[in-house]
Amino acid sequence: MTATLVAHGLSGGHGHRVLFEDLDLTVAPGDVIGVVGANGAGKSTLLRLLAGETAPMAGRVTLNPGDAFVGHLPQEHERVEGESIAAYIARRTGCAEATARHDAAAAALAAPAPARGGPDPADVYAAALDHWLATGAADLEERIPPMLADLGLALGPEDARRTMMTSLSGGQAARVGLAALLLSRFDLVLLDEPTNDLDLDGLARLETFVQGLRGGAVLVSHDREFLSRCVTTVLELDLAQHSNRVYGGGYDAFLEERATVRRHARERYEEYAATKADLVSRARTQREWSSQGVRNAMRKSPDNDKVRRRAQSESSEKQAQKVRQMESRISRLEEVEEPRKEWRLEMSIGAAPRSSTVVATLSGAVVRQGEFTLGPVSLQVNAGERIGITGPNGAGKSTLLRVLLGRRTPDEGSASLGTSVQIGEIDQARSLLAGAVPLAEAFGAQVPEMTPAEVRTLLAKFGLRADHVGRGMDELSPGERTRAGLALLQARGVNLLVLDEPTNHLDLPAIEQLEQAIDAYDGTLVLVTHDRRMIEAVRIDRRWQVDGGRVTER
Repeated sequence: MTATLVAHGLSGGHGHRVLFEDLDLTVAPGDVIGVVGANGAGKSTLLRLLAGETAPMAGRVTLNPGDAFVGHLPQEHERVEGESIAAYIARRTGCAEATARHDAAAAALAAPAPARGGPDPADVYAAALDHWLATGAADLEERIPPMLADLGLALGPEDARRTMMTSLSGGQAARVGLAALLLSRFDLVLLDEPTNDLDLDGLARLETFVQGLRGGAVLVSHDREFLSRCVTTVLELDLAQHSNRVYGGGYDAFLEERATVRRHARERYEEYAATKADLVSRARTQREWSSQGVRNAMRKSPDNDKVRRRAQSESSEKQAQKVRQMESRISRLEEVEEPRKEWRLEMSIGAAPRSSTVVATLSGAVVRQGEFTLGPVSLQVNAGERIGITGPNGAGKSTLLRVLLGRRTPDEGSASLGTSVQIGEIDQARSLLAGAVPLAEAFGAQVPEMTPAEVRTLLAKFGLRADHVGRGMDELSPGERTRAGLALLQARGVNLLVLDEPTNHLDLPAIEQLEQAIDAYDGTLVLVTHDRRMIEAVRIDRRWQVDGGRVTER
């Protein structure tokens, strides 16, 4: 079934705060609409409204046909305790809910005395059965193992029912999440940051899935290459201007058209401001001349020289008339509002004194984690080198980082860290700033030399203001925790910068600022990323490929 979703005059926000309003959007079969905007602009809020999970402040959302199967896959920051792989996939594909509805309808149909005045149980059961079949729930259990195997997870039906999501590594969980999406049969899909934690193979599969959709899709993503390859239309939620705008022609065309729109808006305002300033200046001059003319007439004309006094008075009246005309022209000017400057993350990375010439060394290092083995690995990181690390999920990249940094002792071989090495790190889990401790307190503990006022000032520069600093770290969004980690890099001097998927959960402007900060940083850099544009934008001296527990230099 194909479906069309229409949003008309939509407004959404939190509490009394309106994030966007008067939003019109049509999602037809074949449309892939990318939603972009700064963190906090309302992108996830919009997806929930389109999914019908929350009510809009104003406007309406209609779906045609009304029984179309809409799938909303939000960001999942935590895996549910006690949920198996099979149960997770059933929930994410909508099959679990469809099965529950089907079972409830079957039980109602078998009841001896249906309630009077209610819907016919047979009709309810028929609708539930159609929906259950449309979701693919009937054969989902059989389809799960082949899909997982294709993604590198060899699990039979019993394994999928028994293995808990909480027992998986980050890379394995990302692949299970991708499997759920590929196994889904939505008529229209709403995806919130689907590229997070995916490796290059996963990104390629996701792109193929999105490009092959017969129905429509609305997606939020920070991956610029993914947006460039997949979206047909871009909806921008502009937090600074408190506006929204739809751009046709794909992501790259959007960047060009947005730059043109912003330039024209700035030019219109500057032309208006210059014209108004000129008219105001001329009116002021006319008023001064008029006042001066009256004073001159009173001073120079004798009382009995009526003709001269009349002439001076008429001249002053003419000046006053010119003033009124000028003021009338000012009032008739069509006011042009000044474009607001959007908040931008302006960051740098604090530098520490140079470390020893050899920053880190691994010699025949082997690390065993269950059935996975990393190594043997022998390598050396020298001061000032800029190293990019790539490889599929589960290949051992994060394990390699832990061994390099001395946070995991190898089971065989040796690992050593150089002297005077000051590490600045953002890990995938953003674990340095975590827990129930308020942000300001947790941040201050990491930089005791800073006063509480200095801590709050620095966090504000990263968009973390009064309503953030008093909240526990675990209450913050992943994007907010990432910005707190970036602020910490600026506050502390580092000479070894280690970034593990730093773009996850950051908005597009912040990613561009991060790239500039990394490029300007002169110390040793170890960067793990699947962001294809970042790996090309940032200066890299060496590239390591990690695959199957082996490390090779490209």
